[in-house]
Amino acid sequence: MTGIRLALTTLVVPDYDEGIAFCVGALGFDLIEDSDRGDGKRWVVVGGRDGGRLLLAKAATPEQSAAIGKQTGGRVGFFAHTDDFTGTRARLTAAGVNFQEEPRRESYGTVAVFSDPFGNRWDLIEPRETGQ
Repeated sequence: MTGIRLALTTLVVPDYDEGIAFCVGALGFDLIEDSDRGDGKRWVVVGGRDGGRLLLAKAATPEQSAAIGKQTGGRVGFFAHTDDFTGTRARLTAAGVNFQEEPRRESYGTVAVFSDPFGNRWDLIEPRETGQ
């Protein structure tokens, strides 16, 4: 049996360039693809060095616009790992990222919740062991 793997997760944003500014400018992800699909649509993929890719999708309907920042019902929906929690948190804070709590130590590592400019909640995690 051939397995499948998750390739992309959609992040609905109000504007492609705002999504790129946050994901690439603040988070430091790579801009993997930005292709014009016509009629104002673009295929925008961003991702980290070690995998994990987001498809930035511009909201095209009132329902999609209403879902911006609420895609996971208020739960943390995105998880970013780092090997330097203190340095990464300082860099993100300097880039205007809003941390919603002070860092805390959990069994899996050091973590703090932050929000993106669209209202989505993220965990910044420095795992206790590589590969978690």
